[in-house]
Amino acid sequence: MKVTYDPEVDVLRILLHSGPIEESDESKPGVILDYDKSGNVVGMEILDASKRTDSPQTMEYAITMPQTAVSSGAFVREEATGYGRSKKRRGGKN
Repeated sequence: MKVTYDPEVDVLRILLHSGPIEESDESKPGVILDYDKSGNVVGMEILDASKRTDSPQTMEYAITMPQTAVSSGAFVREEATGYGRSKKRRGGKN
């Protein structure tokens, strides 16, 4: 998965996996879903992202593991520090 933000056009892009996009649909105003030829969602774009999120330059996500593998989850917060770089902060349970 890849997440990018373009401040020049204020668009947040979430790419779930690479591959050709067959069709795009604006499901809600300002939210565009991209589909592959099988109809699976492969990505989405959020227009006017700075108006729709607290901070499009910061991303927080959780990594959860099956109970059999690890007994606790962790979260990671990343802040953009420049083109292609990020600063990671690791935390404990959510």
